Amino acid sequence: MKALLSVYNKEGIEKLADFFVKEEIEILSTGGTYTHLKALGYSVTKLEEFTNSPEILHGRVKTLHPKVHGGILYRRDQEDDLRDVTENGLSSIDFVCVNLYPFFEKLEENLSELAQVEFIDIGGPTMLRAAAKNYPFVYVLSDPKEYSTFMTVYKEGTEEEKQAFRRKSAGLVYNLMGAYDSAVANFLLSEEEKTYGSFSYRKVQSLRYGENPHQKASVYEEIDGHGALKSIRILSGKELSYNNYKDLDIAWKVVHEFSEPCCCALKHNTPCGVALGENALDCYEKAYAADPVSIFGGVIGFNVEVTKECAEKMNEIFLEVIIAPSYTQEALEVLKNKKNLRILTCSHKPSATNTMVSLDGLLLVQEEDQKIFDQLKTVTQTNPTKEMLEEMVFAFKVVKYVKSNAIVVTKDKMTLGIGGGQVNRIDAAKFALSKAKGQAVVLASDAFFPFPDVVEESAAHGIAAIIQPGGSLKDEASIQACDAHGIAMVFTGMRHFKH
Repeated sequence: MKALLSVYNKEGIEKLADFFVKEEIEILSTGGTYTHLKALGYSVTKLEEFTNSPEILHGRVKTLHPKVHGGILYRRDQEDDLRDVTENGLSSIDFVCVNLYPFFEKLEENLSELAQVEFIDIGGPTMLRAAAKNYPFVYVLSDPKEYSTFMTVYKEGTEEEKQAFRRKSAGLVYNLMGAYDSAVANFLLSEEEKTYGSFSYRKVQSLRYGENPHQKASVYEEIDGHGALKSIRILSGKELSYNNYKDLDIAWKVVHEFSEPCCCALKHNTPCGVALGENALDCYEKAYAADPVSIFGGVIGFNVEVTKECAEKMNEIFLEVIIAPSYTQEALEVLKNKKNLRILTCSHKPSATNTMVSLDGLLLVQEEDQKIFDQLKTVTQTNPTKEMLEEMVFAFKVVKYVKSNAIVVTKDKMTLGIGGGQVNRIDAAKFALSKAKGQAVVLASDAFFPFPDVVEESAAHGIAAIIQPGGSLKDEASIQACDAHGIAMVFTGMRHFKH
């Protein structure tokens, strides 16, 4: 019996080699793996001696040989296969331990195209696929995490357990190959050039449950991209839930719409309070004041360091998760007094280029909504002041993250009312305006007004300026209504539906 070892990641390879030596299984090896094992004193046969064929093209061709793939692929219970093995002088290779060139990891280094191409593995995937296809007879190991289980099953397992292990390992190979090939495809193709969906994700962990306790869930990380949430670190508290992850995505994106200190309080994937301020405490207090009821049990995001004073204020209520770029040591000591509070850091800014939504039998892919507006065009007789225009832009950035139909009303860079997820715009406006209790000065809408009713409702609640995309057939009716009430209105030319 022979084992073929050819690994880039040499973690655990010595224990595996020890095992094969004790089981009197001959070890074949290539390149760096051969050199590594020989230096440690193992008896190893160099693969080119086994094949009687030298490595060529600076190592690009070394395992692509009939003696290798014939020895892996022949079916041990087929007479024709056994005859071919005998006639062609092939030897059985019953164990294949291979891991790949680090194409995934090298993507993070932003190498030149030609340099990155050299990390596309050919021989490794070919050996893994061959061994996985012949799993009824061949053990295939593509991850060092499998070594320990393999050695136990091989020594102590029943035939059924051994077969089950080989089948699972084969499945893991093709799972890996799908991700690996997708990463290469994404490197070479634009989204428009793809014929098939190519998405590379690695499972991070299974979650306790999904949106509800009866739903199973897992979290995966994108392999061939950076991604803000890949840089999350849990400093204290319970593991994150499915809903936590969804909420964190929105909270982190909201606060990074702004260069000024910002706090976003979020509940059920929708902002309930967003504010700018002088520091973490200032913007948190404003976000809290925006909706002191909904913030309870929510997720809080910051784009600035959390201080002790801010931590003490947050500890006055029950919160699920806090995410920030950093915390002072004193702030961490305060927050860690609440054992179940999840305290997170995130070091990367949002960088997603695509959004994906899975349907029943379909996958929708679109560009991430990264823009804010095409223009800022005043369409009314009343012109907004510079300060009012800044307030309007603040409100419009927030409304981008509220479920459609979405209305946000603000004052002093602080949300006072948020209406989202309504099936008509006037109901969303009425809800947001009623929450503001006549204190708001700016109203933002994620899409145009089909009727002037939102303007009339805004006027009744003291709104001084409105920002919306424009583009309705009845824009003129809304403009005339604004002029009648002395309200300034600005068109952005860009809507932000969030279904």
